[in-house]
Amino acid sequence: MTNNLALDTRTGLPDALRVLLESYPRDTWPTHDNFAGLVAFWLDRHLMFRTLLTTLIRDTERVADRKIDEQTYHGRLSRTGSAILQNLHAHHQIEDHHYFPLLSGKEPGLQRGFTLLDSDHHAMDGLLNRFADGANAVIRGNEEAGPFRENLLTFQSLLNRHLIDEEELIVPVILKHGPDGLS
Repeated sequence: MTNNLALDTRTGLPDALRVLLESYPRDTWPTHDNFAGLVAFWLDRHLMFRTLLTTLIRDTERVADRKIDEQTYHGRLSRTGSAILQNLHAHHQIEDHHYFPLLSGKEPGLQRGFTLLDSDHHAMDGLLNRFADGANAVIRGNEEAGPFRENLLTFQSLLNRHLIDEEELIVPVILKHGPDGLS
């Protein structure tokens, strides 16, 4: 994978991978006949990841500002962090082993994009491991909330980049071809 397409340096999908997005712009997705069901559910999962991470950042800022006590924060960090880890791992497994192969078969010209997204998932594994290590260090009292917040902000930025690119590649494919055979 070239450096300009790596998750930590990419600013968006290359134009060659955005060809279907031109025919299916984001603002038209909710009104498309193939949106309800799979696409809506999948985008809701992405929203859940974003919301959980935003909640963690907010809680980390609140504990650093002493607006919530550490015990409350540690419980919330444990529950919310576990939810992020478990759900993202499961989500990526389903995408890598089920959706990506099926969708790339529907649009072989976008195979490079599915390879890119798969590569993101491998990069995300490292981010998730660092997140888990950092969260555990905070809970054990080995790390302060401030440095952990910086790690969360980096994680949020990279996760969002991946989710946007994934949505812009995959949703147009499903809108074009329908969800048949994907569930």
